[in-house]
Amino acid sequence: MNKLQLLKQGLLISLVVGLAACGGKTRVESDLGIRGAPEWVNEGTQYLNDGDGRLFHGVGHAPPMDDKSLQISTADNRARAEVARILSSYMDVVSNDYSAHAASAGRSINQQNVSRQINNLTRVNLTGVRIIGHWENEQTGNIWSIAELDMAQMAETLDRVDDMNADLKRYISDQGGNIFDNLAQEN
Repeated sequence: MNKLQLLKQGLLISLVVGLAACGGKTRVESDLGIRGAPEWVNEGTQYLNDGDGRLFHGVGHAPPMDDKSLQISTADNRARAEVARILSSYMDVVSNDYSAHAASAGRSINQQNVSRQINNLTRVNLTGVRIIGHWENEQTGNIWSIAELDMAQMAETLDRVDDMNADLKRYISDQGGNIFDNLAQEN
């Protein structure tokens, strides 16, 4: 190997080792920077706490297809999947916090039962996800969709669930907003 190849190889190894050593959480702002795109396209999937309430926003896109309705449907489904992903993450945090809260209060809980109830609540709430917008990039033909789930709607769904552990239900009702706010602030 010549010196240039050895230098390139050494730089590549240094880069890989350097990236592996970065174990901390990195906050990355959207770098899409698509000119003319709505803010939500460039910001992507997120927890959003603003004047409209606490919202789960999922953004998905689909490349050009021969069938425009299939392309839109694909983008919509990907946006809904993004809402499902962040809602699931949110519910994992709720479940872990609830378990820690119950343990600190000296109550024993059946973690498997709590997980099952949380998963059922997640599934029920996903039926309330709605598509609130579309955007087509005229240059690429990509279509973007944004899906939304409102935390207030989630609370209404929670109120209608009869077979949920009363303590878990109360905990989500009392602490769910704080947990959401913390996640929104972190992201």
